[in-house]
Amino acid sequence: MRELNLTVTSEEQGWQLQRLLKARGFSHRTIIKLKHSGGLTRGGEIIRTVDLLSEGDVITVVLEDEGGLIPNHELKAGIAYEDEDIIVFDKPPYMAVHPSIKHRNDTLGNLFAAMFPNTPFRAINRLDRNTSGLCVCAKNRFAAASLGKKVSKVYYAIVDGDMGSGEIDVPIGRVQDSIIYRNVTPDGQPALTLYSDERHGNGRTLSRVILKTGRTHQIRVHFAHIGYPLCGDEMYGGDLSAINRQALHCGEVSFIHPVSGEHITLTSPIPQDMEQLLTEKENT
Repeated sequence: MRELNLTVTSEEQGWQLQRLLKARGFSHRTIIKLKHSGGLTRGGEIIRTVDLLSEGDVITVVLEDEGGLIPNHELKAGIAYEDEDIIVFDKPPYMAVHPSIKHRNDTLGNLFAAMFPNTPFRAINRLDRNTSGLCVCAKNRFAAASLGKKVSKVYYAIVDGDMGSGEIDVPIGRVQDSIIYRNVTPDGQPALTLYSDERHGNGRTLSRVILKTGRTHQIRVHFAHIGYPLCGDEMYGGDLSAINRQALHCGEVSFIHPVSGEHITLTSPIPQDMEQLLTEKENT
């Protein structure tokens, strides 16, 4: 494994990452490999090749050996679906999808490498480390290209109070001095979130959420913006007294199978730590 740190210059300010990599001599094929392997990070977090850069940003490029990601046979995750082209994991919370500086050997990618030696890891939908639920992965380049951005997802989030139903249509952007943190800002990218009441319990709402856009931390930012941060979401003001991670779960995915043409819909119940927020009475 080879690790390179690239510091963004004033001349490169505002460039997309892919432009920077090309200017630094990386081939198109290598950039694609880095994108799918999770080998591009900024501040320890995965960065997309279309993300904009700021002067002083340090981009870490991890060039994996030809063998791919490090296999970890000790890791476990549920499997919601599998065939020759696709596997859909039911990812537990606290497991990152892609390796990063802080998580080199304990990710879904490392589990995939243990299950499918010499097969590149291609996650179609990405989940934050502390978000649980369904993650679609392609076993070959054709399946990955066919699925692309065509996987529909339904999320479930828990907030304190009676949130109701509605939509949130306000732009989201990166806070200028932060690598990770996002907020609602007029000069951000368009973002649309649809939400509806699923059920209530313990003074909380389980909300069913559909994203019409795919911005970083979109649900977390939008819900906090209207005064309902997710339970356990420390970054955006959620209450940590009953759960120590954001109460967010990808509970449904659907897609057209790239080979058979079959429409496939998979579901996953919310995990125990989220269920307890609605059903278990707390000490007062």
